[in-house]
Amino acid sequence: MNDSLSYPLEEYDFERRFDERGAMEWMQENWNKSFMFCGLYAAFVFGGQHFMRQRPKLNLRRPLALWSLGLAVFSIIGAVRTGLYMLHVLANSGFRQSVCDNSFYSAPVTKFWAYAFVLSKAPELGDTVFIILRKQRLIFLHWYHHITVLLYSWYSYKDQVAGGGWFMTMNYLVHSLMYTYYAARAAGLRVPRPFAMLITATQILQMAMGLAVLGLVYRWKHEARCPSNMHNIVWGSLMYLSYLVLFASFFYNSYLRGASKDKAAKAE
Repeated sequence: MNDSLSYPLEEYDFERRFDERGAMEWMQENWNKSFMFCGLYAAFVFGGQHFMRQRPKLNLRRPLALWSLGLAVFSIIGAVRTGLYMLHVLANSGFRQSVCDNSFYSAPVTKFWAYAFVLSKAPELGDTVFIILRKQRLIFLHWYHHITVLLYSWYSYKDQVAGGGWFMTMNYLVHSLMYTYYAARAAGLRVPRPFAMLITATQILQMAMGLAVLGLVYRWKHEARCPSNMHNIVWGSLMYLSYLVLFASFFYNSYLRGASKDKAAKAE
């Protein structure tokens, strides 16, 4: 038995009883429904903005706080459960195995959280509902990220490709910070600006690491048991590269460009 499958972590009953084979069969048969979800989402994004143009914005602070808090709790638990698995694989089997391991999809504990992760990308589209109804600025990065993550997550889960453990664990961790921040802001708490900068910085790091993992999967695909396919590697690499560029640009425009202008103004 692979070391990554036999790790000392207590399982909860719902994790142990989860039917990963049934989940895999459902995803293989229905993953292309993600295109329907994304089509409806895109229609809502542009139709909703048009609908709200001549209407007053809604407050929705309390529903938004509860929504974000729920996703924060989900992400924190997911990060802990998948993170412990990844640490075990790293400590006992090494970095290469952590990249090439696809037991993440069927191992105790993580089999549930892997499926919960990919399914969660559909309800997470609800983030945009609050932005549109509250008439906040909706940037390209936001809706592009939601659409492509949903498509790639469902596409990758059906094939159980290598690298999934890294992708999901990193995303759970980043979302733990992000949704906690959103919940605090919606609840009216003042969150220090450096915390927002930290979240975007971790997102940039996540994208760089995603690219690195896909590069290693490509390198080790034939040298070791590192199951993947070129379509997944190519699409995943293009996705992570676009995220890296967009998040880096967002970080610069949000936190650095304004500071540079202020310094220049003070110097004049």
